[in-house]
Amino acid sequence: MKARVQATLKKGLIVGLAWRARNSIGDDSIVSRIRWTDERRRLDIGPVLVGVSLACGSVGVSAGPPFQTDDPEPVELHHYEFYAATQQTITSGGRSGTLPHFEFNYGALPEMQLHVIAPVAFNDPAGETLQRGYGDTELGIKYRIVQESDTAPMVGTFPIYLVPTGNQDRGLGDGSYQLFLPVWLQKSWDKWTTYGGGGYWINHASDTKNNWFFGWLVQREFSDQWTLGAELFHRTEQLTGQGASSGFNIGGSFNPSEHHHILFSLGKGLQNATGTNKFSSYLGYQLTY
Repeated sequence: MKARVQATLKKGLIVGLAWRARNSIGDDSIVSRIRWTDERRRLDIGPVLVGVSLACGSVGVSAGPPFQTDDPEPVELHHYEFYAATQQTITSGGRSGTLPHFEFNYGALPEMQLHVIAPVAFNDPAGETLQRGYGDTELGIKYRIVQESDTAPMVGTFPIYLVPTGNQDRGLGDGSYQLFLPVWLQKSWDKWTTYGGGGYWINHASDTKNNWFFGWLVQREFSDQWTLGAELFHRTEQLTGQGASSGFNIGGSFNPSEHHHILFSLGKGLQNATGTNKFSSYLGYQLTY
């Protein structure tokens, strides 16, 4: 049981908003896949939308809470993870994120988990009216292809499909479906774990571009209660004229008991930060069983 919990916590240290979620503190956050089609709004609050994209990912891109980078390890067969969390990203154009979002992962088959994120998104452009409502729904399937060994890393994939359920006109949804096709790797030794990889985002919303996401994370288990880690990530241009973005997050988990966990992270952009990620944060509760 302890081994299962430790494995779950390794996954818990992911960036979603769940943007996936996954999500996120960064480009992939859950609701972050939000883009505006109206040219005036895009010019005025494009940076906020980028923030939503970062905050939501990943929930976006999606990401594994509380980071953007994910791992290849699925929830064990017939076990589950439940998250109630909030994410936000601040840019030069305002603030956006989720308050809250709910994530559920279930080990449906050996080596495979089912995933869903249901976000309540917010978009608060500087000098304009705060918008809040249901965002884009995130669905996914994580599958472990190769189990970790002494000489080889664990390898898996985690396709994510974003359903355009959010209101695009209010900045709460992308307006089109999005699909993320990644490959993730993981290797552990003693109290250290490192994982990462990348994938390709397909997005057909107006003024958006298909793009690549890459991330890598290192974390250490300091005790049964505390695990801390840090990640670096990069995403190619998502919105026409926006440019690529890079950033980092530092965070971890506090585990008061076997089944209850508090996840947290803070970060900011390193490239194109003013327009994409001046500051981002994640705070969530995780129940594992």
